Amino acid sequence: MIKIIKIDEDSRIPKYKQIVDSILTNISNGNLKMNQKIPSINSFSEEFYMSRDTVEKAYNILKERKIITSIRGKGYYITETKLVSKVNVLFLLNKLSPYKMATYNSFLNTIGANAHTDLQIYHGDETLFLNLLDKYEGHYDYYVITTHFKTEDLKHCSYTDEVVKAINKIPKEKLVIMDNIKLGMNNDVIKIYQDFENDIYNALKEGVAKIREYNRLILVYPDKAVYPYPRRILHGFKKFCIEFEIDYEVLNEVYDDMVLKKRDLFITIEESDLVSLIKQIRDNNMKLGKHIGVISYNDTPLKELLGITVMSTDFKIMGETAARMILNKEIGQIKVPFNFIYRKSI
Repeated sequence: MIKIIKIDEDSRIPKYKQIVDSILTNISNGNLKMNQKIPSINSFSEEFYMSRDTVEKAYNILKERKIITSIRGKGYYITETKLVSKVNVLFLLNKLSPYKMATYNSFLNTIGANAHTDLQIYHGDETLFLNLLDKYEGHYDYYVITTHFKTEDLKHCSYTDEVVKAINKIPKEKLVIMDNIKLGMNNDVIKIYQDFENDIYNALKEGVAKIREYNRLILVYPDKAVYPYPRRILHGFKKFCIEFEIDYEVLNEVYDDMVLKKRDLFITIEESDLVSLIKQIRDNNMKLGKHIGVISYNDTPLKELLGITVMSTDFKIMGETAARMILNKEIGQIKVPFNFIYRKSI
């Protein structure tokens, strides 16, 4: 194997990355096979006059990508020959939810057998997000990332200086920004985004005739949440109500024993609030869509089944678009459609 590894002493590419790339190339062209033994770290460093740390860093990257494995007392072996010729993608989401998974599954279906995709969830935690980017720096061909974080007081934050600094380490041609336009990247990256403020404003504007049939429009916006929502949703809602002179109210949650009045129209964001509201409507012998109207934010198959009117980004298109742009090596930014979908709950 030493004879087929190519290291360019004059290249500006770090030596550890040259080792990784050379091993992957030789796996792709068939020079290295599954279960084939490769030199030890000491042998490799001695042969190429490299530091042991450099070779160890390369081997650790290959181990993390499951290309090689180490067996105590025996050495290092090739364990994967199928994935290296594909596009390797890190898909980094802030949370697991039905609509986030709809995006992810749509991405997988579109990119198909042309890529290997690893999913990582950082749960809105900035530190975990930064650690994941640091851990996988240089390991992937593309980094598909969303940027939604929670502050100490459970408010929403699109990014911080540290987040921008970490993202700027990713080569532009490998970066896919998803969901959040607030991250100020130029058009030299792939960006598929929602426009939270204008999306809700335009959707409500589309449904204004139906909304005017109700006496009051009530947004249930969780001021503090485990997974906070952008305040731009709230801004777009207020902008609509003021411009169209709609009587409105903003609540933090659907409270137990809520005071429900006929001809109230609710907009819920959290799934738990939607469930609680519908239960209370039924308990008060009121009819959904007749006495009380309900609009939910972000569509799911269950909401469609239950006939809940929604305002929603097309998460399927979001995933499809990201995959298509990667496959076609496109750059630029695309706004994802946001739709007002009428159903029987209003």
